[in-house]
Amino acid sequence: MGKTQAWVERYGGEAAVSPAQAAEEADVVVSCVGTDDDLEAVTIGRDGAFRTMRTGSLFIDHTTVSARISRQLALEAESRGLHFVDAPVSGGQSGAENGKLSVMCGGSEPAVAAARLVMQAYSARVVHCGPAGAGQTTKMVNQICIAGVLSGVSEGLRFAQAAGLDLDAVYEAISGGAAQSWQMDNRWKTMSEDKFDFGFAIEWMRKDLGLALDEARAIGATLPMAAQVDQFYGEVVQMGGARQDTSALVRRLRKP
Repeated sequence: MGKTQAWVERYGGEAAVSPAQAAEEADVVVSCVGTDDDLEAVTIGRDGAFRTMRTGSLFIDHTTVSARISRQLALEAESRGLHFVDAPVSGGQSGAENGKLSVMCGGSEPAVAAARLVMQAYSARVVHCGPAGAGQTTKMVNQICIAGVLSGVSEGLRFAQAAGLDLDAVYEAISGGAAQSWQMDNRWKTMSEDKFDFGFAIEWMRKDLGLALDEARAIGATLPMAAQVDQFYGEVVQMGGARQDTSALVRRLRKP
């Protein structure tokens, strides 16, 4: 309850002792927890929100979890007369704080339409990707792509350092062309300065890549690059970097 009380003291509102109490008679409930088990506990667990939400109300989940649990909860919600939208986000801490998140949604048209009215308050982009679970599989695509980009930026940065290049000049030269990316724009300088104490933590990225690899096995897709980057992140974790930003991937490459 410590974090809850700190939030109430800073932003106002009321604290509840359980998800069920917090969601009692609510029209809309929004969650963002950690894992499949956490999400199951706050929805259909003994003290879960589904127990007390009124018929016709909406549950929006921003957690990055498996598509399986999202599909399961959508069915469970429907059986209780509720609406459920899986809505994982991209944009990191800065996106959340500045209301610039990108949200990828799975669920029925009516549910996503209702959720959009809520999410537009803190998002720059809301996209309906398909039925229940589609938001989660789209987020997996997002994380697969980020893994590849960060691997490339890490190797490019270390190569530039080994070549004795002016890193600011290199960034200016390549960031306006085909190599440009959000990771390059936001992490090139901090990676070069060995600053990794912000953003999305490696331990969470490994969780997300694990979800993508599990889903790939289930649908018969192959993800050799994502699997390799996940192993690389494992090396950084062994170096004590589990809570560092994902750009700490560069740490596994020897600095000239």
